[in-house]
Amino acid sequence: MKKYLALAVFAGAVATASFSAWSVEPLTNGTDTGQLRPAGTVSVSRASNLDDLQDKLAEKARQEGAKGFVVNAAGGDNHMYGTATIYK
Repeated sequence: MKKYLALAVFAGAVATASFSAWSVEPLTNGTDTGQLRPAGTVSVSRASNLDDLQDKLAEKARQEGAKGFVVNAAGGDNHMYGTATIYK
């Protein structure tokens, strides 16, 4: 059940998110990662909604020098939290 929730959260966030040119892009199964390799994880908490959660994860990934990220888990009710694997 948790896997389906995380997948649904990620799919919904990707479908509704908008990114500027400087932001880190979320990677999906269809993305060609080329030379990208996993380089660690980032986590955030106290996001107000799914878009805010994804934006916060993207900002943390950008601060770490990542080229992309994949959301591993997301949850919460009033305050959302989540983790993502970053790729460099």
